[in-house]
Parts: sequence; C-alpha cells; structure tokens
Amino acid sequence: MTCSDFPLTGQAIHGNLERCPPVNRADLRADMPKLLTYVLITPARNEAQFIELTIKSVVSQTIRPHKWVIVSDGSTDGTDDLVSKYAVEHPWIELVRMPEHRERHFAAKIHAFNAGYARIQEVKYDAIGSLDGDISFDENYFCFLLQKLKEDATLGLVGTPFTDRSMDAYDYRFVGIDHVSGCCQLFRRQCFEDIGGYVPLKTGGVDLLAVTSARMKGWKTRTFTEKMCWHHRTIGTAQHSTLIASFRTGVKDYHFGGHPLWELLRAIYQMSRRPFLLGGVLLGTGYLWAMVRREERPISPEVVEFRRHDQMLRLRRFWLRLGCVQCRKSFGEGPRR
Repeated sequence: MTCSDFPLTGQAIHGNLERCPPVNRADLRADMPKLLTYVLITPARNEAQFIELTIKSVVSQTIRPHKWVIVSDGSTDGTDDLVSKYAVEHPWIELVRMPEHRERHFAAKIHAFNAGYARIQEVKYDAIGSLDGDISFDENYFCFLLQKLKEDATLGLVGTPFTDRSMDAYDYRFVGIDHVSGCCQLFRRQCFEDIGGYVPLKTGGVDLLAVTSARMKGWKTRTFTEKMCWHHRTIGTAQHSTLIASFRTGVKDYHFGGHPLWELLRAIYQMSRRPFLLGGVLLGTGYLWAMVRREERPISPEVVEFRRHDQMLRLRRFWLRLGCVQCRKSFGEGPRR
C-alpha cells in the first residue's frame, strides 16, 4: 500500500470526526521510511471552540508528525485543558504555555510559533508545518502533501485551499496556485531555513511574505486543489466583523505592494462575492485609505517589485486565456463550409 492508494476525496471532516474509521498503521510501516518526516507547530489563543477538531484531525492522520507543539498564547478559555488531555494520550503532542498578555497583533502569533520552533531543535525532520488551531481535514491530508514534496525536490512550500461557511471557494483564475494559505503551510525544511522562518509583522501578512520570500529564493510554492481543509472560524474575523476584515485586507494589500490596477480589478471582482457589493467596496476603500495616508510598508522595495511584476504577469496570462476562449467561440460559431 502506498500513499497514492488512499482516496483523495478533498472533503473536510468537520462534521464527522467522531466517526473516523480506525487507521491500520501496521499496513503503513513498510511505506513510512519512504515518506518525508514532518513536525507541526500550532500557535493558539483561546481556540477551545475549535481546537479539538484540529487535534482529532491530526491524531487520525495515516502519517502522524514526529512532534506537534501547540503553543497556548495566554489562552483563558480552556484551550490548555483540551490540549493537555490529548498530550497525555499522545506523547508526540506537547503543550507550551506562554504568559497572558493584553496586546493582540499578528506578530504575537509568530512569537508563539517561534516558542514552538525552539522545542523541535533536537528533532530530526524533513518538513515543518504551521497549522492553525481552527481547521480540520481528512485522514490522508499530510500524507498527500508529503507525497507532493517527495515527488518534486524543487517544491519548498505546499498546501491546499480552504473553505468556510461565509465564503465561496477561491477562483484560481485570479488566485494563483503558487500562493499557499496561512491556515496550513507545509515547508520543506531547507526552504524554511532559507527564508529565515516567519517574520513577526504586527500588520499581518506573515504567510504571504513567507510564500513570496520562498519564491524569491528560487523555491516553487504550490496549492494543490485536489484536497481541501475546512476553516471553522470565518477568515480574518478573530477580532473583527467580516466587513471590517474586508477593509483591513485592502489596507494589507497596500502594505504588501499590491499594484493599483490589480487592486481595482480585485475590488470589482469581490463585489460579486459574499458579502456582495460591500465587501469589494470596503476592500478598495482600505487600499485607498492606506495609499492616501502613505502608510509605511513593512516589506522591502524588492518584495514590492517582485509582487507587482507577478501580478501583472497573472493579469496578462488571464487576458490571453480569455482572448483564446473568445476566439474559439467565434470560430465555432462561424459559418460552416
């Protein structure tokens, strides 16, 4: 039996985790040395509502991590108790507790990640994953991603799309498959070390910077759409409403050097998706607000140039594909001879 023998359904198991079939690990022993080994780190702050779904997803994996460090970033809602219960049953799960703090920003998540990273320095592994504490996925999820890394030595970072109740699936005509969502990023160890790990940015966009840095270092990054994970909290709303999150996304797009033309088209496109009209309007408003204020960007000019060049290439490819489709339609509808 190999990893490719498992059914790749692409279905999240958010509602059926209790009914997961038992995994016959004896059948997998012959294949385990052939796959890359991996570790996981999960920064978690007050995730008691969802983290048990994440834990059950990882515990049910056909290929489990050598170590999984869950860092409780000052949680006060029972997150620690849930993690501790599973850590007793599974020694490869470790809870790291960080002190409580009032300040809440994106850099805190990376400080928590780095606290977990310090706990795996003596562990041997080939890949390292950053995993949010509010997602779930099927039992072959990491086996699938590890197989992709094994098949292509130039791949430095892999992941899958995610979905939640408030949003439609991404349209990959516009969202390139070379971007990997931050809810689960699995790095080849060398790639992660090449980019110097995650940079603690208070403004957010840590996952985007990691993907961009990997590509600038010559690594390939890839989202594989054959699988899906389920994000249980609406993305970007841990502290804000969906509409405020749209505004903040526009601000972040400016911070990360989004080309004005790209942002205009993105805002127009977002008007056709939930939340209809207002989401796109607030996205564009956030971008313009940051532009007028000339807010300082947390990234280097080189990263801005790389992103803008990449966005224009994507637009060019999209219009070329669109033009080809229109040509084929016109040719097909032309007079027959």
